[in-house]
This record gives sequence, C-alpha cells and structure tokens, in this order.
Amino acid sequence: MFLGFAAMIWLGPAIGIFCDWESAVELLQNLGANAICYDQMVDYWLRMTSGAFTFLGIWYVILMLSPDKYDASIPYFGLLMIVESVILLIHGIRLSLPSLPFCADVTGCFISGAGILISSFIQKSMRSDFE
Repeated sequence: MFLGFAAMIWLGPAIGIFCDWESAVELLQNLGANAICYDQMVDYWLRMTSGAFTFLGIWYVILMLSPDKYDASIPYFGLLMIVESVILLIHGIRLSLPSLPFCADVTGCFISGAGILISSFIQKSMRSDFE
C-alpha cells in the first residue's frame, strides 16, 4: 500500500514530459508558482525532472508488484522518501513557502517512507518467526 502511495507521488509529474510549455506553467501556477517566463533551459529541466520522477515512480510500482523479489532494497526506498521529506521540509521553511502544496509534499513523503520502512521490518520479522 505504501509503495503504491509512493508510486503515485513520483508518477504525478509524468504529465510534464508530454504537455506543452503553456500547460506546464499553468499547472505549476495552480500549485502555487509565480509567473514563469519561457526559458529553453527551464523547459529542458522540466522535462528532465519529470522524466526522472516518472522513472522513480515506475520503480516503486515494480517494488509494489514484486515485493518478495526486491525485499532487500525496499527499506532503502522507504529511507529515500524520508530523506526527501527532510529536504522538502528544510527548503520549504527556508523559502517560507505557503502550506499547500509544501505541507502535503512533506507529509506524503514522510508517511509513505515511514510506512514502507515499518511494513518492511514487520514483514521481515514475520518471515524470521516462521523460519
């Protein structure tokens, strides 16, 4: 369940790969961004980060669909979400961002990361009890 939640978080930006610049700016402004003037490098970075986030989301889907196969790596991906929540928290506070979407991002990353870690440890302890 938590791996699926993490997948949804990371797959959300996939739309940035395919939408035109004006639509991307409109979406970002709906999330709280100020006006963004067109810049080729910013357009390129949007596509690059959207692609990277999408690949992370796909990996969380793979982990969710085959948890036994990847059980050794799952805690690291829970930790990744917690580290990301700390990064977002530090810079959201530093930048004095409004609570939405800042608090939702921090909370979503922390809850999914903690849930992945806790679920993984419970699963491993249950396995060791039966061995």
